[in-house]
Amino acid sequence: MNANSMSSVDVRPKLATLLNQLNTVIVGKKTQVQDCVACLLAGGHLLIEDVPGVGKTTLAHALARTFGLQFSRVQFTADLMPSDLSGVSVYERGREGFVFHPGPLFAQVLLADEINRASPKTQSALLEAMEEKQVTVEGATRPLPQPFFVIATQNPHDQLGTFALPESQLDRFLMRISLGYPDRAAERVLLQGNDRRELADTLPAVLTLAELLALQQQVLAVHTAEPLLNYVQDLIAATRNGRWFLQGLSPRAGIAVVRAAKARALLNGRDYVAPDDVQSVLPQTVAHRLVPVSDAGRGAVEQVRALIDAVPLP
Repeated sequence: MNANSMSSVDVRPKLATLLNQLNTVIVGKKTQVQDCVACLLAGGHLLIEDVPGVGKTTLAHALARTFGLQFSRVQFTADLMPSDLSGVSVYERGREGFVFHPGPLFAQVLLADEINRASPKTQSALLEAMEEKQVTVEGATRPLPQPFFVIATQNPHDQLGTFALPESQLDRFLMRISLGYPDRAAERVLLQGNDRRELADTLPAVLTLAELLALQQQVLAVHTAEPLLNYVQDLIAATRNGRWFLQGLSPRAGIAVVRAAKARALLNGRDYVAPDDVQSVLPQTVAHRLVPVSDAGRGAVEQVRALIDAVPLP
C-alpha cells in the first residue's frame, strides 16, 4: 500500500483473519460476507433480505461478535412499539423521580430481526437513530453508542405478515444483500457440521474498538481519482434519464456508492478505488433505492447490472 495516502500499518492480515472467521460460519457465501464487512467498515447500515432459514440472523450475530461490538437483538413483530426500542422513563420511589431505562437501541449493533414484520410506526422510529446516531425520547435527545450499526433482516414482501419498508427507511441502509440458497457442497457442510448459530455465539472478537475506528479512517483515506468520480457520476446520471428507473439516485446514494467502493478497495488491498470496486458494490448499494420502469421485465438488481453494461468505463 502507498504510505502517502494510507496508514503505514499493513491491515491486510487483520482483514484476512476477519473474513476467514466469518466464512467458517457462513459457508459458501464469500462474496456476500465481503459485502457485509465492506458495509460496516464504511460505517453504513446493512439490510439482509431473503427467505427464512438461509442464515440471515446467524450472519448478523457473527458480524457483531467478529467486530468485537456490544449488540442487542430485537425480534420485530406487529405489536412492537417504538418505546420497546428506545426505552422508557419509570418512576422510582427511592429517587423520587422518573429514571430513564434505555432500550435495545442503545447498543453498538442492533440486530433488527425481520424488520418488515413491524408496523410502519415502529419502523419509522429507527429513522432518527440510523441517520443522526441519536434518539429523542420524551423530549430529551440522547446520543447512541459509537459506532452504531443497524443490521436488519427481512423476509420477501410477498410473505404473509410483512410491511414494505418505506423509501426513506430503505435509503438509510448503505447496502442490501441476499444470501440465497447454498450450493450443494456448502449445504453438505451445513448438514454434517455443528449448529451455525451456536458457532457464531462462540466467535472471538478479531478487532478492538480502536482498530475498527482506525480501519474506518483508512476507508475514508482511500483515493478516488477524477476519472473514477466521473464514472460514478455517469452511472448516477444514467439512473435519472428515465430509461431504466422511475426515479433516479439522490446525491446521498452517490456518496454511499463511493464509500462502499472505498471499503471494497481496502479489502482488496489497494489504496485507490478502481472501476471494478464500483461495479462490484453498485447493485447492493443502489438497487433497494430504485424502482425499474414498468416495461423493464426484470428486477432492480438485474436492471442495475444492465445499466453497468451500458455505461462506458473511464
